[in-house]
Amino acid sequence: QVQLVESGGGLVQAGGSLRLSCAASGNLFAINAMGWYRQAPGKQRELVAGITSGGRTNYPDSVKGRFTISRDNAKNTVNLQMNSLKPEDTAVYYCSWSLGGRDYWGQGTQVTVSS
Repeated sequence: QVQLVESGGGLVQAGGSLRLSCAASGNLFAINAMGWYRQAPGKQRELVAGITSGGRTNYPDSVKGRFTISRDNAKNTVNLQMNSLKPEDTAVYYCSWSLGGRDYWGQGTQVTVSS
């Protein structure tokens, strides 16, 4: 079993920054990829940053250049640095790890960007 715990969400003004962290514990093997997703009210969950086991990253155009995903293998964490935040970035952010043929999700952390 794998447990994911996100932290770092909160309220920030437009143009500000936040750093989210996702700590993983449990049977961590055969890690395929990690990612951060978000879901705003009334909208579908969407990927905002992904990183493969080989370190390749991908971002949608909406956050490219503003968000950066990184990982710390020694601490089993994956982080999301979010800069130049916009009100439309407001959502619940979830981390997800794909390993052992399954996808695991954290409980989510709220990010609110005020205008």
